[in-house]
Formats: sequence, C-alpha cells, structure tokens
Amino acid sequence: MTHTTTASTATATRTGTGAGTVAGLRSLHLIRVVFSLIWVALVLTTSASLGATDRPSVGAAVLLTVYPLWDVVATLLERRLAGTGSDRRVSTVNIGLGLAATAGMLIAGFSTIGTALVVFGLWALLSGAVQLFVAIGRRRAVGAQWPMIVSGGQSVLAGATIAATATSPTSGLSTVAGYSAFGAFWFLVSVIALSVRGHRDGR
Repeated sequence: MTHTTTASTATATRTGTGAGTVAGLRSLHLIRVVFSLIWVALVLTTSASLGATDRPSVGAAVLLTVYPLWDVVATLLERRLAGTGSDRRVSTVNIGLGLAATAGMLIAGFSTIGTALVVFGLWALLSGAVQLFVAIGRRRAVGAQWPMIVSGGQSVLAGATIAATATSPTSGLSTVAGYSAFGAFWFLVSVIALSVRGHRDGR
C-alpha cells in the first residue's frame, strides 16, 4: 500500500513538472517570437541598406551584438525550465557559443558587415546544431519538439549559407533579418504545438 501511494505521488510529481516545463517553454518561445520580430523590424528600418563592404553603423553594431547576447539570456532561462543532465551540458556549450558570437560581433563592429556576417553565420550554424540535438533529446520528455527540430536544421543550413556568401556584394543585414524572421516563425509554431500538447495532457 505504501509503495503504491509513493509511486502514485511520484507519477503525479513528474506529470506536474512536465506540465510546468511545457508551459514555461511555451511562454519563453513566445517571448522569443516577440524579440525576433522587433529585432527584424529595427534591422529593416535602420540598417537593411548596409552591404558586405560597408562598415557597421552604431545602430547596426548594437543590433548585431544584442542578438546572440539575447540568445544567451534565453538559453539560461530555458535551462532553468528544462535543463537537466545532458541538456544542461549542451546548453552550457550553447551559452559559450553565444558569448563567443557576442565578442565576435563587438570586434566586427570595427570592421565590415561582411565580417559580421561570417561571425553570425558560423554562430547560427553551430547554435542550430545544438538546438537540433536538444530538441531530439526532448521528444519523449517534453514532446511537441518537431518545430524546434526543423528550426535547428534550417539554422544549420542558413548559417552555412550566410557565412559562405558573407563577402558577396549582394549580402547585407537584410540576410540575417530574414534568418531571424524564419526563426520567429518556427518559435511561434512551437508555441502552438506546445499548447496543443498541454491541452492534451490536461485532459
């Protein structure tokens, strides 16, 4: 009798924790959608005309530096929600990548947009790979991870493309604005998928 009660309590605790994780991730992903859309709007209205050979304006340098730094903050928040075991170790790698990209953007601010695009592309590629790895690992524990799997794979491909074409005359900050817009789309899809998952679990 005692064993059954304990097992039932443990199951309820795991279920409650899972529901809390899903709700927390849903809220965080929605915040990421809002941030990305605001960032895209600022890039398009202030810096879209800057090409690969141009030196970043102060506004462009700030926007480029803030983007990976925000990802570090979001990763720290996400780790508090669901980062245990291997997830926590992988998130530490992602935080390191974000900080390295932030430092790279600070340096690129004194160089050219092309240099900034190389840094951005490499960071997008590596952080996308991390996102893909984490999402695959969370499929059983959290569920509704397919949007993040697609987003991570897309980030790897987009990052490689951005880095490879960074010095092209047609490359500019509008390229990374498009990348961020697609990221916002997939985070929004994730919010919807997690909401559906939460509704099913609540039945």
